[in-house]
Amino acid sequence: MSTKPIFVATHPRACSTAFERVFMTRRDTLQCVHEPFGDAFYFGPERLSERYEKDEKERIESGFSESTFKTIFDRIERENAEGKRLFIKDITHYLVPPNGQPASIAPSLVSYKRGVGTDTTLLPNGPKSTKSGPPYPYDTAAEPGNPTVVPSALLTQFHFTFLIRHPRASIPSYFRCTVPPLDAVTGFYNFMPSEAGYDEVRRVFDYLRSIGQVGPKVASPAAIDDTANGGSATDDAADGGVEICVVDADDLLDNPAGIIQAYCKSVGVDYSPEMLKWDNEEDHRVAKAAFEKWKGFHEDAIDSTELKPRAHKKTPKTDEQLYAEWTEKFGEEGARIIKETVDVNTPDYEYMKKFAIKVKNKSTRFDEAMTLV
Repeated sequence: MSTKPIFVATHPRACSTAFERVFMTRRDTLQCVHEPFGDAFYFGPERLSERYEKDEKERIESGFSESTFKTIFDRIERENAEGKRLFIKDITHYLVPPNGQPASIAPSLVSYKRGVGTDTTLLPNGPKSTKSGPPYPYDTAAEPGNPTVVPSALLTQFHFTFLIRHPRASIPSYFRCTVPPLDAVTGFYNFMPSEAGYDEVRRVFDYLRSIGQVGPKVASPAAIDDTANGGSATDDAADGGVEICVVDADDLLDNPAGIIQAYCKSVGVDYSPEMLKWDNEEDHRVAKAAFEKWKGFHEDAIDSTELKPRAHKKTPKTDEQLYAEWTEKFGEEGARIIKETVDVNTPDYEYMKKFAIKVKNKSTRFDEAMTLV
């Protein structure tokens, strides 16, 4: 069973912060790192996003204008030395150039040969670029097939899992964060379809499969004793390989205990039902401190006290019903943008959904192992 740092790769508004809160309760064995790579993606000298490209004042005031991908990996390495297994949750597209641009390695990482724990950097922050204008594209070499700006030797240091949610739920939720009145809190004053994140999740997922970092086995929870409430995860992968582990947010919300237990088994974390509750002062303090930097995005997760099954299973709505709802909330233009973005990203979601963990609703007994076509 892998003991590498766990990396939950996701897209915006996938209920990922609620998912993260579950594992923040395990401070005895896990050290959670909340969305570290956004600092470099949005604000630093290697930034990939255009969101703050013309707003140097905002970049400086963020406190992350000097954050490179290397400084973030250095922070992860420091936290990894504290004796607990790392649990990192982050947005996949923070590691990938937007709009399908070809990737090349971030300048600060070009000298990393074997990844975390191996500081072979020749210069303090990597080679310096002399180009003017936006940092990307970098004046660095690409790795064949690698869609990220991170060397594959560094990616291999992590145990990757994936969290997804249907675009019909995530896109309008994200759009809401970029228009009044919430934009004044988030600081995101326009919706950028390139930040939907599904294409990047799929491409990173396929790349990791292609190099054998995950798979070919799909996470199968069938071996868990469904009469037990917890206990240690067992090692089904005798070869030490990392299973393909994908969680769908709707499945999580319908059956938190079953999905979390299946996930824990796949990644090698001891499961306990107590992980699903965090209604105490220390849990709230830790969460609030971790989520503080992305104001307006995590309030529901901050104010929550547990992860419990939703009272009624979500009833699918027709496209017409959804469009009417979006129009009422965001106007005709907003509804049009949301629909277009949902339509573009749905095929990538449906592709990832084929790999999602399946468990029987409100039970720890598991469905038959799924077959992938």
